[in-house]
Amino acid sequence: MITICEVSMKYHISKDALRFYEKEKLIGPIRKNKSGIREYQDSDLERIEFVLCMRSAGLSIAVLRKYLELYDKGDNTKEMRLNLLLNEKKKLKEKIKCMNDAFKKLEYKIKLYQES
Repeated sequence: MITICEVSMKYHISKDALRFYEKEKLIGPIRKNKSGIREYQDSDLERIEFVLCMRSAGLSIAVLRKYLELYDKGDNTKEMRLNLLLNEKKKLKEKIKCMNDAFKKLEYKIKLYQES
């Protein structure tokens, strides 16, 4: 078990963000000790890692919440989860393409300045 401070440092995320994710039902509920201090279990850390990864991939809170609700319902939601992830993958692929295009234009402009 580790505290919110330790989780915050481990994942480079604020304590407020961790509380927000808990409030939004993306993680938790997190157990608290007699003093009211959050105590994160290994399963909580796995969920946090997943949430952070998916957020960095651009999934919205709403989409992530929907996915996790389906996940928590069990195996009978696998196809719905797959479809949700495939849709998000398609969006991310398009975003990557746009970013690659912008990167190429930026490189071109830099090259022009360096050559002049």
